[in-house]
Amino acid sequence: MSHTRLWAAAAIIASIVIVGFIISVPSVRDGASVAKQAATATTVPTVTLRDTFKKGVHTITGSVDAPNVCSRASSNATLTGDASSTERIHVAITLSVDEGICLQVPTSLDFSTTVTGQAGLPITATVNGMDATTTVL
Repeated sequence: MSHTRLWAAAAIIASIVIVGFIISVPSVRDGASVAKQAATATTVPTVTLRDTFKKGVHTITGSVDAPNVCSRASSNATLTGDASSTERIHVAITLSVDEGICLQVPTSLDFSTTVTGQAGLPITATVNGMDATTTVL
């Protein structure tokens, strides 16, 4: 076999490897668009509520889905509405997300709050100001 044929075969193999590498490696621009889509995608928080009414006081306990176990949840309940609209209980949940070194496994965090009001009032909830999907038990 002559040296010319060896060089030609080596050049063909090298060009196949280089072209395959260029095609298979994603560009920097593609990675930025995926990261941007992930940052803009938001999920509707899920909240489970339990209302216990005794002597004019609603004790509302529940849980909220959090992205990791290092997150903290606090809550505050208020009566909303007036004589012209239906009175209801609004539970505002503040979910602080810990971005530090923490096991990134979704978890359920418990909270509790109380409010004075009439029996049988409907309950709505927000998490960090965003309307939440609620399940009242």
